Amino acid sequence: MRLAETVTFGGSGLDRADVLRADAEALAQARRDPASRTVAFWRGKPLFAGAARDRLARLPLVHPVLAGAEAPLLLAREDGVAVFAADLSAWEPAEGAPETLNAFLDPSEQRHPDLPPDHVFVELRARMVTLPPREAELAATARALLGWHRTHRFCARCGAASVPERGGWVRRCISCGTSHFPRTDPVVIMLVTRGDRVLLGRSPGWPEGMYSLLAGFVEPGETVEGAVRREVAEETGVRVGRVEYLASQPWPFPASLMLGCHGEALSEEITLDPVELDDALWIGRSELLEVFADAHPRIRAPRDGAIAGFLLRHWLADRLD
Repeated sequence: MRLAETVTFGGSGLDRADVLRADAEALAQARRDPASRTVAFWRGKPLFAGAARDRLARLPLVHPVLAGAEAPLLLAREDGVAVFAADLSAWEPAEGAPETLNAFLDPSEQRHPDLPPDHVFVELRARMVTLPPREAELAATARALLGWHRTHRFCARCGAASVPERGGWVRRCISCGTSHFPRTDPVVIMLVTRGDRVLLGRSPGWPEGMYSLLAGFVEPGETVEGAVRREVAEETGVRVGRVEYLASQPWPFPASLMLGCHGEALSEEITLDPVELDDALWIGRSELLEVFADAHPRIRAPRDGAIAGFLLRHWLADRLD
């Protein structure tokens, strides 16, 4: 698919600075360099700045708001300048954490008293389509990496505490010495078509009117093609034949890689798995046009930025090649 990397969080040619990760002295120097910058997160929400809150804020590593935070993690280099990520989750807002934190979509914003008024912590999904590709890739990388460190502080082999190394791209057990690396979970997301129709479904608990492409985790020992066929069959009873890969999207909520595939259905009768789905249906091109125009009486337009909407738009425009 020629337009594959135009998906949100798609590749921007980011220099991930692997050489710098391996050089402890150079890494320490980068942390002391006044030109180095860090992107800050609070409980998974990046710090945005600007009048429209539409760009990723970048702070000097000596900024007072970073005092007391754990050592920033190395993300990349831009024009020779190191960019880090810092987790400010220990800060407690005066108004407390919002009830919507970690909800399907958190509309709240948090302002730290040591930052300018135009600097706010905002849910990434609410701003991801406003970011240029480079900032979007930085934000996705930082969110996933910081999230992995929050949930993998102990060795999976012996249970002892682990410590970050190589700029945060490894955690080493202080007891048995085992090295652990950031995890990304492969997920297939399927554009399943039969003639001029596409298969949509909705999961329990989704907002009213929200439908999307079917998706599921790839299991150990399974190919991508096998996962597509299995997931569709398990959730809807529809049999899939030919499968082809289309595009991928890093999805740091918390740590997935969405593998967009096109599957050709061999059957159309739907037998719903009520545990996995509330509903599933076939929809034609003309009806999908109504969905994207927000004119459909039942189905909402796909959320901007997610690969499901990206694939559906390109299928509708006959641009899957």
